[in-house]
Amino acid sequence: MSEYIVSARKYRPEKFETLIGQDNIATTLKNSILRGQLAHAYLFCGPRGVGKTTTARIFAKMINCSNPSADMEPCGECESCRSFAEGRSYCIHELDAASNNGVEDIKALIEQVRVAPQVGKYSVYIIDEVHMLSQSAFNAFLKTLEEPPAHAIFILATTEKHKILPTILSRCQTYDFNRITVENIVRNLRMIAQKESITIDDESLHVIAQKADGAMRDALTIFDQTVAFCGTDVKYEDVLKNLNVLSHEHCFSLVENFLAGDYASALLKFDEILGKGFNALHFVAALSSHFRDLVVSKSAGLDALLELPESLKLRYKEQADRCPIKFLYDALNVTSQCESGYRASVNPRLHIEFALMRLSFLLSEPAQPSVTAAAPVARPAAQPAAAAVPARPAASQPAASQPTAAAPQPTAAAPQQAVTAQSTAAPQPPAAAAPARPVAAQPAASQPASAAPQPAGESAPRRRRGGASMSLNSILNEDTAKAETEVLEIRTDKPGREEILEKWQQCAELFADKQRLANAIKTSKVEIVDNDVQIDMTFLVANEAQVNWIRSNALAKLEGRLQQLLGWPSIKLDVARADDGSMVKEAYTPEEKYAAMREANPELAALINDMDATLK
Repeated sequence: MSEYIVSARKYRPEKFETLIGQDNIATTLKNSILRGQLAHAYLFCGPRGVGKTTTARIFAKMINCSNPSADMEPCGECESCRSFAEGRSYCIHELDAASNNGVEDIKALIEQVRVAPQVGKYSVYIIDEVHMLSQSAFNAFLKTLEEPPAHAIFILATTEKHKILPTILSRCQTYDFNRITVENIVRNLRMIAQKESITIDDESLHVIAQKADGAMRDALTIFDQTVAFCGTDVKYEDVLKNLNVLSHEHCFSLVENFLAGDYASALLKFDEILGKGFNALHFVAALSSHFRDLVVSKSAGLDALLELPESLKLRYKEQADRCPIKFLYDALNVTSQCESGYRASVNPRLHIEFALMRLSFLLSEPAQPSVTAAAPVARPAAQPAAAAVPARPAASQPAASQPTAAAPQPTAAAPQQAVTAQSTAAPQPPAAAAPARPVAAQPAASQPASAAPQPAGESAPRRRRGGASMSLNSILNEDTAKAETEVLEIRTDKPGREEILEKWQQCAELFADKQRLANAIKTSKVEIVDNDVQIDMTFLVANEAQVNWIRSNALAKLEGRLQQLLGWPSIKLDVARADDGSMVKEAYTPEEKYAAMREANPELAALINDMDATLK
């Protein structure tokens, strides 16, 4: 049995021209050799498997090569090149800082640096994983790194540049290696497959390249693993099975279910995917990536952002043309929220299944409010409780009761019109939606509520206490608020700053019986932050006492009212204290009132000082 060599070692680049994805670094290093502008220390940093150590070895060989080519490549035939290839070079030294990270190891290196090279012009020291050196080892290495002997060149390689001391960074020329693109990885894998007489299609190569995440060494390792599983004839299905990668077919099928509103098929597909052993979170991530690729495919001129084979690009384009851009945007929002809330969910499977149902109903959402708007029709039972009050005779007020009796009967369309009028008309308290219920048999006891507008909140429940118990009235009030929330019509366009400020002034009418709070709302400064998920709004009041009271008693009511007025539920309201002195602070405590009186009346302050009086 012949000795097997993994592809990552067998096909490791030995010249600058064979480096993959690092052309700018190779050109810079060759030019520095050609012009004789060699630095005494280099730092190669970047992700794993992108060619840092390989580039350091090629650079070290090229420095000591006695017969370089015209394009500055090592010849591979001189004594320096042959000794390095055979592992017996005395002028190129490699040190693994992960296992030689102490002060004693660095001191031994410093002693070795003093010895001049026996072959070649320079002694090159390649220190791999240099970030693993201890703090003391770094400090011991500083002086030698800054002023090494003329024949010494240091090449440091690391994947974690942030762990290296700034004093080390300032003494080195730093080269940042990039991740290798999918196209470059696919091109190199195809070349290796041809040399090894392996049959593999482009879809399989792209799967391997994407799984490698920009690391050529990882791609070669996965390629060897795939060949070991499939043999010399590699099939796309076998690659997906071996690497446990979700097929694009599943995502295409799920999107078709979402477009058709078929949530049952989507749930069955998800169960099938889980049955194959796929991670649920990886499934959501793959779905998000699929929607992203659909968005890119739908926009002309963005083909460069798709790292896919041509056959898949055509399929994405075909499906993207059948998807409204609003649907794709909302779908990305749903999957992103599902990913962020997955780990905090008590029932992760139900969390994802609910997201799949939301995706299935995205195209049918505009028709849903008309279905829920009929909910208030089934609520005439609340009227007999108020009708049981032996109040004034109804005949004594015929003019006031006539409009109520003539009100149109509630139908499936009537509540929808009432909600639309409520969200776009002048300031109207939440209780104003009550006339939408059948009130033809309502006695005159209800006339004061319809004769004059009243603020919502506390005053409306007080007028019912004469005819029903406290518990019944509270239940009716909660049911009414719940019904009004259900029929809230959600707008499609996000409200602007001017509209939010206008509706915010109307929210003060909720507290008409609390004049001080209403004034604080009307005169408050407002800060609005609009992000992609929701609108964060904060209003500022004068002191901490107002902040605590509003948060405990009024903040939830204010937020609900603002959402109702704007027709936009994704708005979050908060209250804070104004610390910049822009708010007029009112005096509440006796000490504050005493200080305000003294400040406003200098004569009073002088009198108090003369009498040597104090506040008790």
